[in-house]
Amino acid sequence: MPNKKETLIVRANVEMTAASLQAIVENAKKVSGPDKKGGYRIDTADKVSEMVSRFLLENDFESFVKNIDNYKQ
Repeated sequence: MPNKKETLIVRANVEMTAASLQAIVENAKKVSGPDKKGGYRIDTADKVSEMVSRFLLENDFESFVKNIDNYKQ
């Protein structure tokens, strides 16, 4: 990730739609391509983590959580 800020790994449960997860798996397969036997060697959990982390960094999650108004329901 291009961001030079210091980051931490936080294990969390993330709610997303089934369509989002399906898109991650399908696109990861397209990018990696099959191996010689026609199978795919993709760690889906790692790819989900990567995509969520990139989204949070690129969409300024830090500013979102600093805004007290975002804590009101």
